[in-house]
Amino acid sequence: MSEDQPDVSSADTPSPGTPPSNWAQLVPDEAQPWQTLSSAELAAPPRQLLRDRVRAHGGQELDYVYRPRGPRAVFVLPITAASEAVLIRQYRYPLRATITEIVAGGLEPGEDLLAAAARELREEVGGVAREWVALPGFYPQPSISGVVFYPLLALGVVLGESENEDSELIECLVLPLPEVYRRLHAGDILDGPSSLTLFHAHAELERRGLV
Repeated sequence: MSEDQPDVSSADTPSPGTPPSNWAQLVPDEAQPWQTLSSAELAAPPRQLLRDRVRAHGGQELDYVYRPRGPRAVFVLPITAASEAVLIRQYRYPLRATITEIVAGGLEPGEDLLAAAARELREEVGGVAREWVALPGFYPQPSISGVVFYPLLALGVVLGESENEDSELIECLVLPLPEVYRRLHAGDILDGPSSLTLFHAHAELERRGLV
């Protein structure tokens, strides 16, 4: 199994009849048109940053600064039994702004994707899910980052006490699904990965009669 292929046990596999995900496709191409000539680390993990000297397909040489492929993160859209979505409002220092997002977080060493999703759901909103559905994964910033995002739909979520880190400033926001999608279509949800997860979740939510 490659580093970017999800480690999902049979007990955690999305239930039959749910839309297939594209997770197995989120791997490097076999043939590489660019050649790496040298590489220097500018910042260490977990926010590793490299500067490579590369030879492009036309023969020209250039420097490329980027986050390498390898880091993975999960995005979780929690849905309660009352057909409410559980979003969060979180302060983001680079933006100097508080924005609306869905539950998300990076994987810890050796952690599989669904274990990470369950952990983030519990930590950020105190949630426990009855059922998980895999949604199509994606590359959030492929021009400068090799990070891979894996979204999931968490259904039948029951909320409890959150376990936020001291540095996190998070407010839980429970909204009816029609209101969430109204805000999405109005451009009020500014976080790109959260917006794309909501977009991919809509077909499954519609299939279940929830929207």
